[in-house]
Amino acid sequence: MRMMKNNKNETIMVIGIDHGYGNMKTATRCFTSGVVRYEKEPIFQNNLLVYNGLYYQIGEEHKEFCAEKTQDLDYYVLTLAAIARELDGKGMNQVKVHLAAGLPLTWVASQKEDFQKYLLQNDSVDFTFRNKEYHVEFVGADIYPQGFAAAFYRLQDFKGINMLADIGNGTMNIMYINNSRPVEKKCFTEKYRTHQCVLAVRESLLKELGTVVDDLVIEQVIRAGTADIGEKSLSVIRKAAGEYTKEIFHKLREREYNPELMRLYVVGGGGCMIQNFGDYDKDRVTIVRDICATAKGYEAMTARKIQKNGGVLV
Repeated sequence: MRMMKNNKNETIMVIGIDHGYGNMKTATRCFTSGVVRYEKEPIFQNNLLVYNGLYYQIGEEHKEFCAEKTQDLDYYVLTLAAIARELDGKGMNQVKVHLAAGLPLTWVASQKEDFQKYLLQNDSVDFTFRNKEYHVEFVGADIYPQGFAAAFYRLQDFKGINMLADIGNGTMNIMYINNSRPVEKKCFTEKYRTHQCVLAVRESLLKELGTVVDDLVIEQVIRAGTADIGEKSLSVIRKAAGEYTKEIFHKLREREYNPELMRLYVVGGGGCMIQNFGDYDKDRVTIVRDICATAKGYEAMTARKIQKNGGVLV
C-alpha cells in the first residue's frame, strides 16, 4: 500500500492485489482465496466479512478455477477483504483507494475492461471485516499482465534472452523478456498449475496406497518438500510431485525454453515445486520466493503512472 497525492491533490492509497485462484496477495498480506456465503450470522467469525446484509467467511475453501473472474461476486468480496487487511496494518479504516490488479497474460486484452468495471462496480462501499467497520471510496483501477508485474522493479536484471514463468494455482503464464524488454508476441497462458499437481498427487496416493490425504498435507509437501507424515505416503507424494514438475519443464520446452541459450525466472507458488522437485541448473534458473512480488509490481506500476500524471508519493 502506497500513500500518494494525485493530480487533484487528493490523498489516496494505491493498493496492489494479486487475485489468485489459490491465494489472494497484497504487498504485505497473503490469504486463501476462499469465500463461503451465509444469509444468517455464522457461529465462527474469525475472518467474517459483512457486506450488503450478507455474511462471508473468508479463506474457508480454495476458489474453483474460472476463466472469467467476474462471473460471480466472490472476487469482489475477496478484494474488500484484501483492502481491509492492508488498512488494518496501518490502523486505518476510511480511505480513497486506487486499485492495481492483473489478469493472465493472454487474457488481459479481452478481459481488462470487464475486470476494471467489476472492481469499480461501486463508487464507495461500507463493510465490516473482523468486527471492524470500513468505508472505502474507489478513485480508479489499473489492470496489468500477471507475471510481468513481478519482474517490473528488477527489469535491469533481464539481460540477454530470458523466459519468465509465473506458476500459480490456476494458470501458468509464460513470457520472454529480452534485454529488459517484454516480447508481446511471446506471451502464453497455460492451464497447467499447482492445483493440478495436488490432484495428480491425490490420485497417486489413492492408487498406490488406497489412502485419501487432506490437500493441506499435499500442499505442505509441495511448499516445503516434506511434512510430518509416514515415509510411505511422503515417498508417494514426492514421486508424483517430481513427475509433475518434469511436465512443467516439458511445457516450457514446448515454448522453446532452452537452458543453454536463455535464463529462466520462476515466480508464483509453483516455484516451490521447481525448487523442491526439479532437475535444473541453479546457476541459470532464478526462483523468486516472494509470493507477494506480483502485487508489489502492480503497486509500483500504478504509482509510477500517477507520478507521471502529476501525483507524488506522500
